[in-house]
Amino acid sequence: MTISMELIKKVRQATGAGINDVKKALEETNGNEPAAVDYLRKQGQKIAAKKNDRLAKEGVITSLKQNNRVAIVALACETDFVALNADFLKAGEEMAGQLLKSGEENFGAWAQDKIQNELIVKIGENIKLAHFAVITGEVIGVYVHSDRKLAAAVVLSGGSEELAKEVALQITAMDPAYLKPEDVPEAELDKEKEIYLEQLKKEGKPAEIIDKILAGKIRKYYSEVCLLKQPYIKDEKISIEKLLGDVKVEKFIRFSL
Repeated sequence: MTISMELIKKVRQATGAGINDVKKALEETNGNEPAAVDYLRKQGQKIAAKKNDRLAKEGVITSLKQNNRVAIVALACETDFVALNADFLKAGEEMAGQLLKSGEENFGAWAQDKIQNELIVKIGENIKLAHFAVITGEVIGVYVHSDRKLAAAVVLSGGSEELAKEVALQITAMDPAYLKPEDVPEAELDKEKEIYLEQLKKEGKPAEIIDKILAGKIRKYYSEVCLLKQPYIKDEKISIEKLLGDVKVEKFIRFSL
């Protein structure tokens, strides 16, 4: 049967699939437009299954703020060529909007359906929903790095959005694992102490000063893994704790691709 270019264009617009794929789909479905779209979506699911083991290390992180809520979505793909594609960027933005609308509980299934039935058909790479979150609070700061592969959000008990954004920038750059020393698991801290003690013994440090040196090493460790103890990246003479003053950090997240 003859497939008109007008019908091919309509199916392409609906799916984003290539001309040859669209023609095959229409031929397989005797020119039935809805059936052809379903056919291509099924092919997209097959593509997803075939490519699922391929690494998706590129991608984009998008964020959208509405009143006191921020949605962040990390969408991963295989190549930077696709990550920079306008359609891929738009998909990430649409997902952030949907996440704000639906909330975290209902978002995952919706996103997976969109990835399999639309994005993989259209783009042809292994695409994955890497991370997503909605963060809510009185004062929210968000920072997305220029390459869109790193992002952070923080909720403060007070202060300003400008201050919150500075803290989000700090989190993006320095990747703290914890907010404060009290949050570090005891087992992890004991392991660090054990390593430091072994190092000091091998260095032959006198027993009477080992405790003092160990305390200094633990303080250094806290300044690396705890946000409040980290030196502020724009002025290392002060810590984030001093930068914040009386303002408290209620929550923070960091995503990377």
